Amino acid sequence: MSTDLGTPPVLSPEEAERAVLLAAPRGYCAGVDRAVITVEKALDLYGAPVYVRKQIVHNKHVVSNLESRGAIFVEELDEVPSGQTVVFSAHGVSPQVHEQAVARGLKTIDATCPLVTKVHHEAKRFAADDYDILLIGHEGHEEVEGTSGEAPMHIQLVQGPDDVANIDVRDPKKVAWLSQTTLSVDETMETVAAIRERFPDLLDPPSDDICYATQNRQLAIKEIAKDADLVIVVGSSNSSNSVRLAEVALEAGAKAAHRVDDATEIREEWLEGVDTVSVTSGASVPEELVEGVLAFLAERGYPDAQAVHSAEESLIFALPPELRRDLRAAGRS
Repeated sequence: MSTDLGTPPVLSPEEAERAVLLAAPRGYCAGVDRAVITVEKALDLYGAPVYVRKQIVHNKHVVSNLESRGAIFVEELDEVPSGQTVVFSAHGVSPQVHEQAVARGLKTIDATCPLVTKVHHEAKRFAADDYDILLIGHEGHEEVEGTSGEAPMHIQLVQGPDDVANIDVRDPKKVAWLSQTTLSVDETMETVAAIRERFPDLLDPPSDDICYATQNRQLAIKEIAKDADLVIVVGSSNSSNSVRLAEVALEAGAKAAHRVDDATEIREEWLEGVDTVSVTSGASVPEELVEGVLAFLAERGYPDAQAVHSAEESLIFALPPELRRDLRAAGRS
């Protein structure tokens, strides 16, 4: 099946009763691509098993594929035999986890997304300047746990505007905010505005913490959701950015929006009376899963997808330095 990579033509309802619009950009971001390749190359270089703390990225298909190649996913480091290789996921870990790895004699490869690492550095800098840090994010998310671990005595979690009234700080003039990188941009800024009402001297991070890929995918879905009868977001339920895409689509005007792991989860009744379907995917989703959704739609009489470009992405992150070193030593760089 082909996809037209140009902007869809303006057609009258009589000319095109049905349309499929495909968001661009979508799917893998640079941080996810780096993390997945890190595990693949580690398996090639060291052989199985290679242990991974938490899901390398939040997508069950990616995790299952890597498991089939010899990756073993664990929740905590005490599940990893001493001396083995362990990869830290793209979401980052706290300093305490690094210390545990050293204490257990584990060989570590840190696949933390560099944009998450940036937030960790900001947390340490604000803490060094003795600021109270308000971390906007979701309780229990690996990224939040990792960032909080950088300055646990200075960071308190704010999950949304409703939490703002309960914030307790030492000095209202020394308050800064950071955020989980995969949140809704609009939702985050709403929370920041509420915080600033209470603390007018609130200090912003040096640059937006919401990552470029999250912002671009949210802008893209807004563009193709506003006139959509149905939006399908491909992504796993534990993928924060995928869940947000479905919410953003509804806020942008979509009549309905559903998140699915793959085409098998699409319900036939969703398509009843639907002319325009818009499709996108979260930042940890392989493109073949999107292609499966398009094939599902094609089998039910929907035309080839028209890609709507809202941004171009060319960013590439280097592999973790410890892996690059070993690849060079093995003559595989």
